[in-house]
Amino acid sequence: MKVLDMHCDTITRLYEEYPNESLLENTGHIDLKKMQKGDYLLQNFAMFTNLGNTSKPFLKVNQYINYYYQEIEKYPDLIQPVYCYQDILDHRGQGIMSSMLTLEEGAVIEDDLSLLQHYYRLGVRMITLTWNYKNGIGHPNFSHAKCYEDTLKINTKDGLTPFGIRYIQEMERLGIIIDVSHLSDAGFYDVLNNTTKPFVASHSNARHLCKAARNMSDDMILKLAKRGGVMGINFYGNFLVDGDGHCKSCIEDMVKHILYIKDLAGIDCIGLGSDFDGINSELEMKDASYYQLLYEALVKAGLSEEEIEKIFYKNVLRVYKEILR
Repeated sequence: MKVLDMHCDTITRLYEEYPNESLLENTGHIDLKKMQKGDYLLQNFAMFTNLGNTSKPFLKVNQYINYYYQEIEKYPDLIQPVYCYQDILDHRGQGIMSSMLTLEEGAVIEDDLSLLQHYYRLGVRMITLTWNYKNGIGHPNFSHAKCYEDTLKINTKDGLTPFGIRYIQEMERLGIIIDVSHLSDAGFYDVLNNTTKPFVASHSNARHLCKAARNMSDDMILKLAKRGGVMGINFYGNFLVDGDGHCKSCIEDMVKHILYIKDLAGIDCIGLGSDFDGINSELEMKDASYYQLLYEALVKAGLSEEEIEKIFYKNVLRVYKEILR
């Protein structure tokens, strides 16, 4: 079963913490060998830029992007970058995995809208508008929670700024996928009301089952599905089950979220967004080579082969086909 994962933090992890390891093989959740074992079609590689750790986000993210291409270009027989939808099909036909360059923190344009074109030329095809800090685009649901209760605080007041609205409209014009994971609830509705094409929540679960503010309400899920968008199931334990401290990430809880979202909004809005290399849970799905376990659990839960294919890659591919040029 082919796998398409909308979100991981592997590049930032390698660059910042493990410079002596490589994308081919490392001690983290994702490397090319693990991806081959997991039967990957495509991995989105997020350039995660922490505004709390840098005063120069533009410089930092461009360092990450340069490193990303250095690693990808070492292994052209295994993986190649995606710039348009046809690239995905061509790579699959050649037996090669695909990588998509994404940004996690829209503030890396430093409030200069013309820099979106710069990132597009570099190959960026998805942007997560905020991380856990307010920026010139809009607001997250919480900023660096000091206690468990802070992680449950939902921001229904502060959404996108006027600049943020221009930002997402320029993304649509260019063909960059809008990602609302981390964005405040108010920001989600601002995206909904100021765009026309499908958008995604690359790594967010159902708030009905886990109260974390990073998850999506029923109404948000329904609105996302109606627009034709997709949400990626996040493997982080604290976004799968309620609880203070580090919760274990279990496959049965992933399945519960998938079944709940399916019953609520239909199978077509569900994808995968592991958050691998950006999460510190004890993982039952230890890394990218373990997707067979999730497949088997979904079969046991009664999902058909066609439904599992949609979750594993086809739903996201549909969005990519519509947005990517």
